[in-house]
Parts: sequence; C-alpha cells; structure tokens
Amino acid sequence: MDEYLAINRANWDERARAHSASPGYAVERFIEDPTFISDVVRFDLPRLGTVDGSTGVHLQCHIGTDTTSLARLGANMTGLDFSPESLHQARRLTELTSTFVRFVEADVYSALTVLERGSFDLVYTGIGALCWLPDIARWAQTVAGLLHPGGRLFIRDLHPMLGTLVACDGVIAVEDPYFERPQPMVFDEGGTYVETDHVFTATVTHQWSHSLGETITALLDAGMQLTSLVEHDSVPWRALKDVMAVDEHGEWRLTDRASRLAASFTLQAVRL
Repeated sequence: MDEYLAINRANWDERARAHSASPGYAVERFIEDPTFISDVVRFDLPRLGTVDGSTGVHLQCHIGTDTTSLARLGANMTGLDFSPESLHQARRLTELTSTFVRFVEADVYSALTVLERGSFDLVYTGIGALCWLPDIARWAQTVAGLLHPGGRLFIRDLHPMLGTLVACDGVIAVEDPYFERPQPMVFDEGGTYVETDHVFTATVTHQWSHSLGETITALLDAGMQLTSLVEHDSVPWRALKDVMAVDEHGEWRLTDRASRLAASFTLQAVRL
C-alpha cells in the first residue's frame, strides 16, 4: 500500500467511529425517520433529479449516510471506501435502517478491479473527497470506466479556491496551492469537522489540490461530456474559522459579503 493511503486510512478509520457517534452525521435521525436523507444530498436535490431505479456507486462513501440517502431515493447503491472502520459503520447504519446497500472496500484507483466496468448509471461523489486523491486524471479515468455510455457523474465538492485559503484574526489569505502538484500537502491537525469529544491520535493526513480547470479537463480527456457546473457560496462545514456563519440548513458561508467566494461546486457529466 502506498504511504499516503496508509496514513490517510488510519486517519479515516479513527474519524469514522467519532463521526458515527456525532450529531453532525445524524445517524439517530436516519434510524428514527425512514424518510430522512442527509443535508448534503438534500442540498442538491434540485440538480440531482430522479435516481429511482438507477444503479449507482458512491466513491469514497465514508460511513454511508449519503449512500443510504440515495438508496432511500430509490437508487440501487454500492458504496466504496478504503477505510474498513468507515465501512463497518456504514453497514451498521444500513442494518439499523433496513436499507439495502452493497459496500466494497477499496481505494478509488482500485475501483475497476473490484467493480464491474461499465455497469453503473450513476457515479456519485460527495463533498470533501477529491482532496484525498493525488491524480485527478486517474480519478476521471476511473469514473468513466465505471459508467456505461450515457451514464452520469454527479459530484459536489469543496471549491478549489476555498481550499487555498486560511483565516486568521478575521483576515483571509491565500496560503495553499490551487493547482495539482505531485507532492502532497502534509497536515498534522487534531479534531475533525463535526462535533465530537474524541481525542484523535492519527492526526497526520496527505492531501492534494486540483483546480476546477484540471478537474473538467480530466473528465473531458476521459471521454466525458460536461452537462452542468454550478458554483455555490456555501459549504457544509466551517471551512474558515471565525469568518463563516451557518444557516438553518447547516451550510456555512462568509459572514461578510458571502458572494465574494465560491465555496463549493456541483458538477455533472455524462460518459459519451
């Protein structure tokens, strides 16, 4: 296993347990209410359209809340993740909610070795996923390989411009790279993006940036056609401390003049 995969998997294994117990992932709401879907999926319902009857795969599915939400909307879902603890929590969620989802353990770049090529109507990727991948072109080739002709990719993710920024004493500055580089950005940070009392020990992560242009070009080169690109002024977690406020739907945007910043994007593409 590549070093970055081992390092990041240890981090996500530890996050999975904390996330499943955190109110931020609303696992208890899923159990109590059979109609409940995640805020992430709900945000994009106007763009997602109907998925009823479609065969979908959720890449980097984590603990399965978005995957379960898509299944509740009628999709026949498979979830793929490289973290065994994440998949343990995901399977627990579907068992407790009597939801059928197939879960497969693999990293994204190995997806075509464990899933049938060209067998999906929908490849779904939720927010905060692409930064964990070193090569966006290889990701795009994987996405295209999973889809049959006419199948679509649906992804909402952190806007790469937001990914470059840091905030300190109310001042926002460009700090991290916007474009993909071979070497990872190495972070050593405790805590996570949802409320938890857990004290983390696997705190080092390796991450990469991918510009919006690089992502779109990679998809075009892989034989995909871009059908929709929407930029949003909000993101589902407090990405910049002290300069963002949350709304009633759990979305965070700049407190002062939110229209200054594209915080996330939703992209759709179909395989030709």
